Order: sequence, then structure tokens, then C-alpha cells
Amino acid sequence: MSAPTTSTPEPASHKVAPKEPIASERRESSDPLAGRLSSRFDWAKFRRFLIPALLAIVLDLATKAWALVAIELGFSRPVTDFLNLVLVRNQGAAFSLFSGDGPGQGLRMAALALVSMLPLIWFYRQAAFRDRALLIGLGLVLGGGVGNIHDRLRYGAVVDFLDFHLGEAHWPAFNLADVAVCLGAGLLAAAVIFGRQPSGWSWRGDDPSGGRDDQTSDLKKGKAPKRSKKPDRD
Repeated sequence: MSAPTTSTPEPASHKVAPKEPIASERRESSDPLAGRLSSRFDWAKFRRFLIPALLAIVLDLATKAWALVAIELGFSRPVTDFLNLVLVRNQGAAFSLFSGDGPGQGLRMAALALVSMLPLIWFYRQAAFRDRALLIGLGLVLGGGVGNIHDRLRYGAVVDFLDFHLGEAHWPAFNLADVAVCLGAGLLAAAVIFGRQPSGWSWRGDDPSGGRDDQTSDLKKGKAPKRSKKPDRD
């Protein structure tokens, strides 16, 4: 007689319950247009650029409004041994450069300032969220430029009130908008020369992300990130 054969039961297949979409995915599926807009526009990057710009505009316009009320035109009020408060109407560029009288001088300088700010758009598009110094610098330059353009369109000239001097040698009077532009330009220069190369730039010939962008794209596609091979040891 042959030995009875025992059949081993096949293991039951484990069914994985479908993953419930998270709240953000549900919102994007319910509103596809909002999902596309949020994926195309980096709001965190925009806030990092916008906040310095708004601070520069508010501080500049507030201090100019105070100077117009508290300081008389043509008079100097000593504050320290190296700082006077004055009230100057500057029809030229920053620090009284290219100043002059004439019809339409304020409009010409305002148009020139607008044209000179157009490269900021290209810098902003090339920057990434992690380019902190670059975005803050762009915001300061924009805020200072908007503050001075406001003066040219409203008063026909820029309101300057800070007069730094060393003895009888006086630096041309300026305002907080000029300070914001200079600080922003310094941050831009430092970010380009000493900082990490902004995204999309290749003038240094290196990889600005250090390979991190490739790993991020692999993770988004569900692939394991690539790891560098270690040399074999003897």
C-alpha cells in the first residue's frame, strides 16, 4: 500500500488595503487647477524674497515721511560728531549722482530705475529656495528701488536725510532705500562669489547641488538613491 499523501495548504495571499490619500492629495484631486498652480509656483521661495522687500519699502517710506515733517529744507540737525540730519531733494541717482534740474527729470530717472531692476527677474527665476542670501539680496534691492521710484513719481525727486561726515568732508546725503540697495547688492555679490552656485547656473562648471538633485528625482520616481561605490580594500 502506498503511503497517504498529505497536501500542504497554500499560504493565503495577504491583501494590502489601498492607501487612503492624505488631505493635500484630496484637495489637489478636488481642485486640479489649484494643484497645478501650487506645483508651478514656489510660495516659500517667494516669501523669502518678498519679506525683505516689504520691510525695506515700509522703513524707507516711514522714515522719509518723518523727515519731511521733522526737518526743515536746507537746515542741518547734528546728531553725533559724524552724523547730521538734513532734508535734501535729490533729482539724480543714489548719493546725488547724475543730479540736475530740468523738465521731466523725475520721470526719466524713474524710468531708468525701472529698467535697471529688470535683471532682478532673471536672478529670481534662477534662484532656488535654499539660496537664502541671493533671495534676501534681491528683495532688498527691489524694496529700495521701489522706495526711490515712489519719491520720483510723487515729489519729482528723492528725499534724502542722512548726512555722514568726517570733519568737513561730507558724504552725499542718502536714505534707507539707498542703504537697502547697497546691502542687497553686497549680498548678491557674496552669494555669487562665495556662496553655493544658484540653480541653473553653470559658469563655474560644477554641480551646484552636489548630486542631491539626482537623488531627489530618484526618490520621487520610487527608485533607490544612487550611492557612490567605495574602493575595495586589500
